[in-house]
Amino acid sequence: MARQWYFEDFHPGQEIDLGERSVSEEEIVAFARQFDPQPFHVDRDAAQASIYGGVIASGWHTCSLMMRMVVDGLMASSSSMGSPGLDGVRWLRPLRAGDTIRVRYLTTQVKASNSKPDRGVVWSKWTATNQRGEEICTIEGMGMFARRPGGGDDA
Repeated sequence: MARQWYFEDFHPGQEIDLGERSVSEEEIVAFARQFDPQPFHVDRDAAQASIYGGVIASGWHTCSLMMRMVVDGLMASSSSMGSPGLDGVRWLRPLRAGDTIRVRYLTTQVKASNSKPDRGVVWSKWTATNQRGEEICTIEGMGMFARRPGGGDDA
């Protein structure tokens, strides 16, 4: 059985490796056609002539891939109660066809709720790097997690 993550399991400085995933040109184009049909995402010739020199993934595609990896590697086995939002997203380098991204989840701050003792808030920074170790995207935000049933360590 997979580990169940509760609020008490998170602490500042904790880094969780969520694995890696490769992306194909077909995936990039399919996502972009539906959600971000700019020429450098959907048209090989236009992308080649652009400042990017080839097809690149939409930044929103990169964020979606990261979200999936966070869910698969952490949230699906957690007491997540959702998120009140993000504080920042940065697209640092393009995600290109054939790239393999690795995502890491860094806990930056934790705070138990004073008004709702059944939960706490975890602030985090997600970082995606490519196969060369170059950062391509960062996402900073917060999530709410239920406290461990029957009590537990205070964070």
